[in-house]
Amino acid sequence: MDLQLKGGKALITGASKGIGRAIAERLASEGCDVAICARNQDRLAAGLAELQAAGKGEAHVLDVSDADALAALIEDVAARHGRLDMLANNAMSNHYGGLGDIDLRKWRKDFAVNAEAVFIATRTAMPIMAAGGGGSIVNVASTNGLRAAPRMSSYSASKAALIHFTACAAMEGAEVGVRVNTVVPGMVMTRATEDYLKWSGEQGERTMQAIPMGRGARPEEVAEAIVFLLSDAASFITAAALPVDGGKSAQLYLPA
Repeated sequence: MDLQLKGGKALITGASKGIGRAIAERLASEGCDVAICARNQDRLAAGLAELQAAGKGEAHVLDVSDADALAALIEDVAARHGRLDMLANNAMSNHYGGLGDIDLRKWRKDFAVNAEAVFIATRTAMPIMAAGGGGSIVNVASTNGLRAAPRMSSYSASKAALIHFTACAAMEGAEVGVRVNTVVPGMVMTRATEDYLKWSGEQGERTMQAIPMGRGARPEEVAEAIVFLLSDAASFITAAALPVDGGKSAQLYLPA
């Protein structure tokens, strides 16, 4: 399938590793100009080198919880490139612990990154995209935003907020030619997940085997779904929350 992305202008947050880096590399391979941002300068530099080898790219050190800096970056990238066609809100924050362990600072941090930054980025990008004839925004959620799990309250609640915000934003975007969708990954085999599987032992293995497809996703598999939604191949898809989770969110639990 020809996604017709060559020459497109894209910005991806949280793109120094994992899903975000895979999105950036996939877009670059399609001939897009890709701007990436994240907090870790060393990882960003490595990602930028790969982007520039595949095509064009630029990198910016940024904490997306800084609302003013995030808005300024989007405006700057769009101004220098003349437009902004695609935005992937992928940066995430996750504090793990029981209700007695998640204090208000941790709760607010997860919401600042997972929900508020998506609001700021979408609010900033949408009029820019509309003025350029349209665009596509994809937000990266989690199955934790659909299903409950112990010791995941701040992360899960913030991802649930992201999913519903996406649908609301899509209603407004539809009026101006901007599509807004969510991809909902389950377990993804990032470095953090691999570390978890190492220390968790049998519990981690059971968690992975409980996925109907019996494994976690590769970052590239999630990126493929995101790039599809960003492209004009998905021109009549908006307000969708697409699970990329091996069937986990649809699974009915039955005790052994």
